[in-house]
Amino acid sequence: MASVKTVAVIGAGIMGRGIAHVAALGGYRTILEDILPASLHKAESEIRTNLDKGVELGKLEKSAADAAFSRIQLVGTVEEAAREADLVIEAVPEEMDSKIEIFTLLDKICRPATILASNTSSISITKIAAATRRPEMVIGMHFMNPVPVMKLVEIINGYATKKEVTETIVELSKQLGKVPCVVNDYPGFIANRILMPMINEAIYSLYEGVAGVEEIDTVMKLGMAHPMGPLALADFIGLDVCLAIMNVLHEGLGDAKYRPSPLLKKMVA
Repeated sequence: MASVKTVAVIGAGIMGRGIAHVAALGGYRTILEDILPASLHKAESEIRTNLDKGVELGKLEKSAADAAFSRIQLVGTVEEAAREADLVIEAVPEEMDSKIEIFTLLDKICRPATILASNTSSISITKIAAATRRPEMVIGMHFMNPVPVMKLVEIINGYATKKEVTETIVELSKQLGKVPCVVNDYPGFIANRILMPMINEAIYSLYEGVAGVEEIDTVMKLGMAHPMGPLALADFIGLDVCLAIMNVLHEGLGDAKYRPSPLLKKMVA
């Protein structure tokens, strides 16, 4: 297995800063990149606040929180972030063109042994990998939001991903305090192939007047023991993200059962 000491995270949004948080806490030198200074400032503030909250709740020693924070370096370009990294985790919005552009750039910048991972929740790892000259070094690491709290990392093998790369990412995920689940590269993987049609069906039920928002969420919370109703969860995830994933499922699998609800399309518009 490859040795990972430095982790670069591309994108300091909600997912990126959460991934940087757990990487630094896991003992890795962590370089967090974003082209927007405001995003980096917000990430720095939020990571410090969350680490301090862990200390207040007795889940973390202050020395460990301070050490984790000291491992984080903020930079404004992909080149600065990725040049020395052993693992790069891309965490930009769920848009194929953006991801392809970043992976094409990473392929030019990074050393041949660097592992390139995407935090995509539905986009094909095989397609992303095809934008590089090292598809065997490309893998998916789908973290759940909020990253510091949620235990799962869905690890997605692309068509060409090397076994050694998968093994490295499985062990690294455990080092981050996560539970890794390895899946193969098909639209939606496992998490969103099952979750998103449920959310979409809840939105269809609202659209067709079967029940109201509160009733739909209450049935699923009290009847199915879900901690959050599907409509509340859709808002938490972001309706635009839900629609993007449903479009990936519909186009990738070609089955009408994955057709996005007209109400979902209208609300995003």
